[in-house]
Amino acid sequence: MVLVLAAALVVAVERPRLERALGRDARKERDRKRRKARLRVVEPEDDSDEFIRSVQRDLDALPTIEERDRKT
Repeated sequence: MVLVLAAALVVAVERPRLERALGRDARKERDRKRRKARLRVVEPEDDSDEFIRSVQRDLDALPTIEERDRKT
């Protein structure tokens, strides 16, 4: 009986620490760290001007609010 009470006391005292290590938020944090570990830095190449022009073309091709308003 005393052993059961001692175990219950330990669980009650250590619950906040166990929640941080094993709880839902801990799982989210582990998943986030795993995703971040897969990220990599993309270094610019010599043809960065071509990249800039490509991005500008893509941005120019995006519809704007004014274009939608004129169509309706």
